[in-house]
Amino acid sequence: MTGHTGQPLRVGVIGLGRAFTLMLPTFQRDRRVQLVAACDPVATATAQFSRDFGGQVHASAAALCADPSVELVYVASPHQFHCEHVLAAAAAGKHVLLEKPMAITVHECTRMVDAMQSAGRVLIVGHSHSFDGPALLARALIDRGEIGRVGMIHALNFTDFLYRFRRPEELDTARGGGVVHSQAAHQVDVVRMLGGGMLSKVRAATAQWDTTRPTEGAYSALLSFANGAFASLTYSGYGHFDSDEWMGWRGELGSAKSAADYGAARRRLCAVGDVAEEVAAKVARNYGGSAWQPANDSPAAHQHFGPVVVSGERGDLRLMADGVWVYGDRERRFEALPAPTIPRREVIDELWAVLREGALALHDGRWARATTEASLAILTSAREGRDIDLQWQVPWR
Repeated sequence: MTGHTGQPLRVGVIGLGRAFTLMLPTFQRDRRVQLVAACDPVATATAQFSRDFGGQVHASAAALCADPSVELVYVASPHQFHCEHVLAAAAAGKHVLLEKPMAITVHECTRMVDAMQSAGRVLIVGHSHSFDGPALLARALIDRGEIGRVGMIHALNFTDFLYRFRRPEELDTARGGGVVHSQAAHQVDVVRMLGGGMLSKVRAATAQWDTTRPTEGAYSALLSFANGAFASLTYSGYGHFDSDEWMGWRGELGSAKSAADYGAARRRLCAVGDVAEEVAAKVARNYGGSAWQPANDSPAAHQHFGPVVVSGERGDLRLMADGVWVYGDRERRFEALPAPTIPRREVIDELWAVLREGALALHDGRWARATTEASLAILTSAREGRDIDLQWQVPWR
């Protein structure tokens, strides 16, 4: 499973859209990674890739997977294509870094897990926010016994997700759209890691309040763990209250935000006339587009996914963008984290440990399938009005 010790991971990218844009600063700054190939249907994106990296541009995902210079395939295509592209990589004998959500059905997750296992290749799913430094620090504090046995976790996030420029399928639940498919994977992954992984059931409600954006824009869920602990999740993408206010006005990517930017996403959306214009505006802001702006600075804080509080027998943990507050029986203290030198470096840390040092993957296919199962259970529970029992859960290593 390991090889090429010390040499950069040679990465081919399927999909140069928003997900790739968010990983781009990591790929550019981490010398353990080398981008060698890409494919994408948008010509401006592939042209930008050729200028930036000089790598091979392929006409199809299959051709990229067959490229002998590619060691690891980064699948950052739209959700509905994840299974197809992972199966192509497995058939070509390539390792895979797959963007969240793993898939839009558990069956697709299982097909990917089985194919990668049969090929003897590594599948790591992310970036989810359980890779973030504060989440990993909180998990380490739990492992050290700082708060005793975890009994309760609260996670919430209020954003403008639904009013950012979207393609039609991103507003169609059946094709992987809406906040449950796109955003619940983050919250579920974080609370599963903090709670040990083994969920038993989900009860949830969802909301669709805007007929012009016809998909789930909000949800609340109660997740029960097999050991008796529980977690509550709340997410709203309707763009009113911004919960980054409770994170010291640090945005999801760790950069400072201004309260004066309130309503910016809605204002931008109102400036486009129809679906075609909205799609064009999204393409323009993506990698290589006419309105694309490369990231030039390193954020002073870590990435996060909104306020999270973990409660145990002897204390609470509160995750922030620059560390974790520890509330014990007799003291309150702050466990600070140094500013990240490379955003999302933790993703490359895990890839490197697995592919170069022989470590076991933490965010592997089975872990991600369990997160997908719980995320999809939010939709099922809301639709059917009942608890949903889970069967694919695995523990955090």
